[in-house]
Amino acid sequence: MPPIENKIILPKSELPTSWYNVLPDLPEPLGPYLTPGGQPVSPSDLAGIFPQSLIEQEVSDRSVIQIPEPVLEALSIWRPTPLVRARRLEKALGVSSRIYFKDESVSPSGSHKSNTAMAQAYFNKEAGVTRLTTETGAGQWGTALAIAAKQFGIQARVYMVKISLEQKPYRKVIMNLMGAEVLPSPSQATDAGRKALAANPDTLGTLGLAISEAVEEAAGRSDTNYVLGSVLNHVILHQTVIGQEVKKQLASIGEKPNYLIACHGGGSNFGGLVGPFVRDILSGQKIAAIAVEPESCPTLTKGEFKYDAGDTAGFTPLMPMYSLGTGFQPPAIHAGGLRYHGAAPIVSALLKSKVIEAASISAEDCFKFAQILAWSEYVIPAPESAHALAKTCLLAQELEKNGTPGCLVFTLSGHGLLDLTAYQTSGVAND
Repeated sequence: MPPIENKIILPKSELPTSWYNVLPDLPEPLGPYLTPGGQPVSPSDLAGIFPQSLIEQEVSDRSVIQIPEPVLEALSIWRPTPLVRARRLEKALGVSSRIYFKDESVSPSGSHKSNTAMAQAYFNKEAGVTRLTTETGAGQWGTALAIAAKQFGIQARVYMVKISLEQKPYRKVIMNLMGAEVLPSPSQATDAGRKALAANPDTLGTLGLAISEAVEEAAGRSDTNYVLGSVLNHVILHQTVIGQEVKKQLASIGEKPNYLIACHGGGSNFGGLVGPFVRDILSGQKIAAIAVEPESCPTLTKGEFKYDAGDTAGFTPLMPMYSLGTGFQPPAIHAGGLRYHGAAPIVSALLKSKVIEAASISAEDCFKFAQILAWSEYVIPAPESAHALAKTCLLAQELEKNGTPGCLVFTLSGHGLLDLTAYQTSGVAND
């Protein structure tokens, strides 16, 4: 009897050589970014913190954008990533649905964030930029950027949300190891940080505030640009290598997805998986794409679709998105990458047009199913990834009950090997 194939691994020759731009596929054109005064943002307004190449990608109407050779070379270190058939998880759940996970945890940073970090570091290097600032929630983006900055010979400063820095100190160690400087946000290094600390010395910080600090610093220095790990169009563009590979991997085994599931914080992971499938969904293929967020930060499920700033201080343009408001203070959940008040304009537009769906998951369910994955597949997911996992498991059980099993694909967007305190405090890893 031949062995059961559990991993679908594409050869290096199948690494996507272009990014897929979902903007032309949107049912309605994306509204323009606006200044605080309500005027459309021009490319020159962004030139102070972004290189021209990324500004062009942000507004491009081309469906296909070639990946530069140096970026391809960097991506090929770990890509294509495996698509894993979770047979033991299926057995543990008692379901007949086929469950697959796209394993993005094999990247140098341990998450999908490296896909865009390498690209953004490259384009800034090409533009002659010598220094980058950014924010990070759980530390996965900061880690990815630190590695990419080292790869392309650029200095980096990372503003890490204070509560996440306290919860996940070893991500700071990795960033420092790669030569990046890490500051807790809010910090004393910026006006935005000093004002936040003056208003509330005990604040836990937010991703929106960390963005404000990073943008403020970049805007005030001629040698520095700002980079970010989610939300904007060019970030989602870079992540579409995920969905393109999934398409090829499923086709190689004669499989078609019924459900695509990914956790949602700002939208890059979800957009990267689902973007290449949007045209298929619009053409009538029965694919449900589900963005999964925490119950405690329900941006898509309870937020309002409106023009809002991407940061607390209002340095960023106003964007059309689902938002809980820039003043929203999320609780100190361990899924730090999902503690964001807003959502990517692309994801927001797809949800508003009902092309995709959104769901929220409790922390209890996340850790419950994370433990089952650890027991069955010997994989410890990041708390963020556990949201997608939990929704996948609950959906598979519901489909089993209804007698309608299908093919479910979720992204394991990062590993949880540096999130073990989250498992300890959740109670699933105690004696």
